[in-house]
Amino acid sequence: MKVRSITLFADVDAKLDNAQLAAYALFAGQAKLSFEEAGYEVQTTRLATRTSAALLNGPWESRLAEWCSRFEAAACSHGFEYISVGPMAGRMLEQVPDVLRASHALFVTSQIIDPMSGRIDGDCITRSAHVIREAAGIEDGFGNLRFAALANVRPWTPFFPGSFGVPGEKAFALAIESADLAIAACQGAGNAAIAHERLVTAIEDSCSGMEAVARRVAQAQSVPFRGIDLSLAPFPGQECSIGGALELLSGQPLGSPGTLAAAATLTDAIDKAEFEHTGYCGLMMPVLEDSVLARRAAEGRLNIGELLQWSAVCGTGLDTVPVPGDTSEGAIARVLYDVAALSARLGKPLTARLMPLPGKNAGDPVDFDFAYFAPGGVVDLADSGETGLLDKTDALSLSARQPRATN
Repeated sequence: MKVRSITLFADVDAKLDNAQLAAYALFAGQAKLSFEEAGYEVQTTRLATRTSAALLNGPWESRLAEWCSRFEAAACSHGFEYISVGPMAGRMLEQVPDVLRASHALFVTSQIIDPMSGRIDGDCITRSAHVIREAAGIEDGFGNLRFAALANVRPWTPFFPGSFGVPGEKAFALAIESADLAIAACQGAGNAAIAHERLVTAIEDSCSGMEAVARRVAQAQSVPFRGIDLSLAPFPGQECSIGGALELLSGQPLGSPGTLAAAATLTDAIDKAEFEHTGYCGLMMPVLEDSVLARRAAEGRLNIGELLQWSAVCGTGLDTVPVPGDTSEGAIARVLYDVAALSARLGKPLTARLMPLPGKNAGDPVDFDFAYFAPGGVVDLADSGETGLLDKTDALSLSARQPRATN
């Protein structure tokens, strides 16, 4: 288990105050040192802000890419590996492809469920699908790594790209790479119930030490600690594969019967474990970041519908899913509608990070030169080219399901 990120949430002045960024970097550096001295490996420190309000109606509103490029340069010069500018909408969302072209360590999102009304935002879905389609031309599709559509994702989520805070409040949270805990809990367990119990214990034991360090950092630096997102995130390699843990539980390749029950078992262990929860705290299943998931995708065993089905009981949505390069904006928009509808009806945070890969078709091999990715294959995404009523919908109100009492 490792600390994937210490994520600092803080306001950033539109003028990019160097002293402000230096203070943020000082906090991040001291927090990282505290965890390393306690024996934890910290992979990255990240800065997440919410810039749309600060830039709206100002001189940078129509020059978002230029401002983001300056912000990235300034933040990275102070030692942050990755930064997030939070959700964008309307005219600013239209500029996101240019933002992605002008940066390399900056993440941006949209909110396909309106956080104020709770309605599915059809206009935002259309704009987001356009961003995904345009970003497919950046670095052979790699540009979409830094854009995601969010549904019911709350502040203080430390895993990128869905990170943003609350204006006026500074805080930090931990994102944990912990799929190895699930592997260890499943190996040698006599049955799924034993594996579940072992995982609950392992999570609580692991988090208690990290929380102690985090509280000392919070007290020393006067920055509130918002919790741990222990979403069993993987890293390429069998020893840290959430797909591997799922297959140990089901005894079958991913996509076979039993996969959903296995996913629910692991996620329930996270829910039952006693620690300071924040963010998704679900089962993270990023197709290209997990060696087993990537391999099953290459074998044609995974599809969008199954990934969404598993998200209903556990996951964080559709993450780093490689799809055919000729996928239309309409097909992408309908996938976003599926994610938004599932999120609305279940009342849970979900994201969509789709990666159309130019020139590639379903089943083609995928192999990016990126430490967090494993070799995989393109996942099929059905696209008949036809349109329906969803394509003409500006807003859709769906309520979280609450079964009626029966007589």
